[in-house]
Amino acid sequence: MKPTDLDPTPITISECIKLNLDKFFEDLEGENAKSVYDMVLSAVERPMLEVVMEKAHQNQTIASQMLGINRNTLRKKLQQHGLI
Repeated sequence: MKPTDLDPTPITISECIKLNLDKFFEDLEGENAKSVYDMVLSAVERPMLEVVMEKAHQNQTIASQMLGINRNTLRKKLQQHGLI
């Protein structure tokens, strides 16, 4: 299912990821895919962290609670993505 101008219903995050992965594999044109797991996690994790940190007004304690992860884990992930 692809969103169109006639269908303003937003797609879910899962549908968005599936559509993009289908396109990714299509664009490979038969080449072998490598490190898809890490690629998808990185692509999803960074924008998620950016949005949650914005919603938490840059407060790592609140953001870690929103994410359901330890504050130290959040800090490590923010560093990995160059967000702090």
